[in-house]
Amino acid sequence: MAEELMPIGRFARLCRLSVKQLRHYDDLGLLSPAWVDPSTGYRYYRADQARAALSVGLLRSLDVPLAAIGQVLAGKDVADVLGGVRDRMEADLVRRRRMLATLDRVLVDGLPAAEVQLTRQDARRVVFAQGTGSIDEIAAVSSDCAARLTAALEAAGQQPLGPLVGLFPLDMPDELTIKMAAPVEREIAMLSEGLLAGGLFAAATHVGPYHQISLTAHALLAWIGERGHVPTGEIREVYLSDPRRTAEEHLITQLMIKIEED
Repeated sequence: MAEELMPIGRFARLCRLSVKQLRHYDDLGLLSPAWVDPSTGYRYYRADQARAALSVGLLRSLDVPLAAIGQVLAGKDVADVLGGVRDRMEADLVRRRRMLATLDRVLVDGLPAAEVQLTRQDARRVVFAQGTGSIDEIAAVSSDCAARLTAALEAAGQQPLGPLVGLFPLDMPDELTIKMAAPVEREIAMLSEGLLAGGLFAAATHVGPYHQISLTAHALLAWIGERGHVPTGEIREVYLSDPRRTAEEHLITQLMIKIEED
């Protein structure tokens, strides 16, 4: 047995992994030793396990999650598993680039401030598409809702009576419900119907990419808090520009938050 198997230290050097890593992978069930001495607890590996161990090391160096590596070692389609990992990495890279662009704007302009006005809005009948997702998925869920809303309006041959409105919760739970609404004259198949509440709103205008709207939302909420107002309902984003025809740096979005009245 001892001549056929390699002790963990020798196997670790062969595979360019640490003993600690091999023990961890064993604990996870990712790469178990061929034999464990019941009296000492020492781990031993077969030579033909080296390829699997080297694959683990390679994929971890590429930041592939251990769960995905486990799927690869279990024989799942490599292209499917690693293709999904790559897609998630690319999405994260896009998100981080947007964060850098937003940080650059703060570095140039300072912490956000905005001109805020109080405006009274009437209640409006709307149809909407909704979806749920985490904070990191807000952009993707919003885009999906907008696409479904627009497609349903076009299929019904109905033009909205005003700009599309995004509705986002003030609270930030682990999973958010996001709605994209359009004011209409009549109901539309495949879309939910509701009433967009009226009342007194604090409003500010954002000019720039949608992913930087948080800067204006920050300024709007700060203005509300500093003046002792109590926000209620949701954050509304009224999209005054057509993103298909407008450069993102020129997109105009009106942010509105309803405030409680005495």
